[in-house]
Amino acid sequence: MADLVLLPGFMCDRDLWADMVPDLEALGTIHHGNVYEDDTLEGMARRVLDVAPERFVLIGFSMGGFVARVLTLMAPERVTGVAFVASSARGYSDEETARRKAAYRPGDRPPRAAGAVSAAMGLHPDREKDLVLLDRLRGMQHRLGPEVRKRQAALVRRDGYADLERIACPALVIACRQDRLRSFAETERMAKHLPHARFEVIEDCGHMAPLERPRELARLLAGWIRREER
Repeated sequence: MADLVLLPGFMCDRDLWADMVPDLEALGTIHHGNVYEDDTLEGMARRVLDVAPERFVLIGFSMGGFVARVLTLMAPERVTGVAFVASSARGYSDEETARRKAAYRPGDRPPRAAGAVSAAMGLHPDREKDLVLLDRLRGMQHRLGPEVRKRQAALVRRDGYADLERIACPALVIACRQDRLRSFAETERMAKHLPHARFEVIEDCGHMAPLERPRELARLLAGWIRREER
């Protein structure tokens, strides 16, 4: 049985993984990484490491994948395997970083319409009006609040494809075919730079795979973890 450390995406809390918990608990003990109190990837990685088990499998979704890359290189002796779900290693330009920071100044709240659009874009086009999924996405955003949004929006994301080549542990990269927030090419490119990577694709799925296709995502993770444990 493995210890699993889960790293969520931008403005997502542990409800992101709720539908996957029964399947993931069959693999081992679940630990939820704290990515809410820091405004750098390195700070998030150190905070997660401080309370993580001695050795663990790391699973990063979207923004959590950026943290997972930094963390794995920070403590390679502790990460037995790393999975990147709907993630990327593409660096943000100075303009993109400045725009994200400007959009979430201290005390600001994002316009209600903007929040609705971003939530819908995270889903497959056929599910962008699914009220249950939209309510879950908005619920996570509401619970985390504007201060967490400000910190996560301020993250500097430098190009990390070359860094991936230094990750020696087994890796799994999962792309979502209809992802409108993270390009398929960006995620696929991660697998090409990881020395020991397996690449999988979830069809008929937007960005939010843990909500849209939880059983299929859990199945891919379980198959990979069990294969690497043999």
